[in-house]
Amino acid sequence: MDPRHLDDHMSEGGKFPQWSIQETRDLVMIRADFDSAFFETKRNKFLWEVISTKMKERGHNRGVEQCKTKWKNLVSRYKGMEQEGTGQYFPFYNELQEIFTNRMQRLLSMEPRREFSFDDHEDDNDNAEKASGSKKKRNSGESSYKLRETLEKFMKQQMQTETELMKLYEAREEERRMKEMEWRKRMEELEKERLRLDEQWREREDQRRAREEARAEKRDTLIATLLNKLRS
Repeated sequence: MDPRHLDDHMSEGGKFPQWSIQETRDLVMIRADFDSAFFETKRNKFLWEVISTKMKERGHNRGVEQCKTKWKNLVSRYKGMEQEGTGQYFPFYNELQEIFTNRMQRLLSMEPRREFSFDDHEDDNDNAEKASGSKKKRNSGESSYKLRETLEKFMKQQMQTETELMKLYEAREEERRMKEMEWRKRMEELEKERLRLDEQWREREDQRRAREEARAEKRDTLIATLLNKLRS
């Protein structure tokens, strides 16, 4: 059986505890938030540490290597589904497709000549670090500063986006409240109008009954008078 068709919560080679659907979904969501940061820096270890920390904040005890391995397997499955055209068998196909679509658009807008790839270049980065270890030691301080600067920029963008979304939500909520108040006011006016018309109808109905009773009383009086005359 093709391993890509197995449930997504199966463990990776039996080394780690099985991944639940919710764990995998949270990993994909967190990794998507940092996708742009992975392409703005060549040192991804710190990013995976942040992702592992965020997973733990959500109650998932997953280390750096577990998260990294799981992500690579998800990417491999997605690539296989893309080639076979069977994305319906992969429960996270749409999420990964959105990530890679956004990545391609970002690369086309920022670096038109850069070739798009599904891979995160994590293995290439690891090999490059081994081949140029001494050089990276000399530049470790500068790279760390750039990485933190990139993350700070990313977090600021996230906070700005959240602020804008909150303002938009509050504006829409205020608009909804105003419409609801206007609707309630209109309903109250309609209810008052209904009560007024109902009261008018009751008054007319009472007047009609009073007239009918008066006519009936006159008729009865007339009939009684005629009967008395006939008897006499």
